[in-house]
Amino acid sequence: MKHIEMVVFDWAGTTIDYGCIAPLDAFVSSFKEYGVDITPEEARAPMGMKKRDHVAAILGIERVVRIWQNKHGRFPDENDIEGIYTSFEKKICATLSSYCTPIPGVIETLEQLRDNGLKIGSTTGYTREMMDIVVPEAKKNGYHPDYLVTSSDVPAGRPYPYMIWSNAVALDVPDLQHIVKVGDTKADIAEGVSAGVWTVAIIEGSSIWALSKEETKALSPQNYHSRFSTCQNICMNAGAHYVIKDITKLPEILAIIDSQIELGKRA
Repeated sequence: MKHIEMVVFDWAGTTIDYGCIAPLDAFVSSFKEYGVDITPEEARAPMGMKKRDHVAAILGIERVVRIWQNKHGRFPDENDIEGIYTSFEKKICATLSSYCTPIPGVIETLEQLRDNGLKIGSTTGYTREMMDIVVPEAKKNGYHPDYLVTSSDVPAGRPYPYMIWSNAVALDVPDLQHIVKVGDTKADIAEGVSAGVWTVAIIEGSSIWALSKEETKALSPQNYHSRFSTCQNICMNAGAHYVIKDITKLPEILAIIDSQIELGKRA
């Protein structure tokens, strides 16, 4: 690489936790405690955001608001957001250690990137307390980026750029054009775009893909192609510069981006 110096990865759904299952289950269960059954699609829609913001976003969904009004006789308020978030926090912290397995291809790809001299940063919608559980478990499984910034370490989480910028400062990468953000949600993509860096979206294993490894393997070629095309369009419409099938395709995309920078192109 002549120009790219750092790749900043998301965590759940990008490098660990295929399908981004841990937060999904905790969100559905927490809303159920308040008498509101949300769908997996509603739980996933704001995925990648700071988790309290995620709760607020779900409570802004029209169907969820109607159910809440029917159940509680009023609109949800800040106290409700705080209550659901507190429940979510307890639930996810109790289960996070079980969702720290690297997604296939991650370990090998990161070794390849490091062999090419790239720095490995990371950002997440999880809080520092949550990542205190995730980081050591992921490291046991072979995944350990050079640096981590969580949503509770900065003034505001995604779509704001602060976590990426904090990685740039910590790992001494002054030119944002030499950074690539890799993620699996619309919030990830928005983070990369707002930070002014190159942004790559991963499909398989992502929250947008919304399937387990077993469910992915069971797809017919036709259904796989249809689902992939839908997810690809979502990511491109969100502003991703490139969309890839899985993380093993990242090195060749980085080479393309590096050549684009050589030609004077900017993110």
